[in-house]
Amino acid sequence: MKLLFLGDVVGRSGRDAMEKYLPDLIRDLGLDFVIVNGENAAAGFGITRKICNQFFEMGVDVITGGNHSWDQKEAMGFIDSEKRLLRPLNFPKGTPGLGANVYQTTAGKKVLVLNAMGRIFMDALDDPFAAIETELGRYKLGSTVDVIVVDFHGEATSEKMAMGHFVDGRASLSIGTHSHIPTADAQILPGGTAYQTDAGMCGDYNSVIGMQKEEPLRRFTRKISGGRFVPADGEGTVCGVVVKTDNKTGLALSIEPVRLGARLINTGQISETVS
Repeated sequence: MKLLFLGDVVGRSGRDAMEKYLPDLIRDLGLDFVIVNGENAAAGFGITRKICNQFFEMGVDVITGGNHSWDQKEAMGFIDSEKRLLRPLNFPKGTPGLGANVYQTTAGKKVLVLNAMGRIFMDALDDPFAAIETELGRYKLGSTVDVIVVDFHGEATSEKMAMGHFVDGRASLSIGTHSHIPTADAQILPGGTAYQTDAGMCGDYNSVIGMQKEEPLRRFTRKISGGRFVPADGEGTVCGVVVKTDNKTGLALSIEPVRLGARLINTGQISETVS
């Protein structure tokens, strides 16, 4: 089975880049399942029902979230009914929506997607490791489900790496989100789990992690807020990983970075495929 995970979609630039590249990736790579982190999709903060539907129409199967999941208040009103939109599972009990769910591909394969959020330099949520452990205890990779994907939304690379080793051998992919910069450590861990510390973002990289440069620079250099952060609106780049899994065990056979777009060095094999 072959799946694609794309990192945080930031504003219109990220959405446009997805619309440009995703259909070709699905067709030319023969993808079976697509997951996208969408917590920054609506003007850089949160997600709306309209944008969710746009992603689904593009071929996205599941949208994960993070610390900005609730920035668009309307999400509170539809996340309970839209099971394809997840939020971190270690939010307090009673938070609307799901943090994990099992989905079925068109070929009948079962995919468990888990979304959790780190605690280092982040909001003080429940223990993500304990939350992931509880969910993994309900399923067995290669038996009750065919693929397990963990989106660990966190600031600290050490915490993301720890999560990767924590689920090694029990998940198909452990992928980090939130930092908006793709890391160069795509690998298969000793137990067979594909891993990358951060998927990167889908958005304009002529920016400060997706935002127009002026306001972040003002805050860094003068410690004075001059207004809201506004997403950069130049040509976007999509970033993520493609993972191929073993049909019997659900463990990873390969992981390849995906970078397609305006500014970053494109991944040769993938860019040739869709050119």
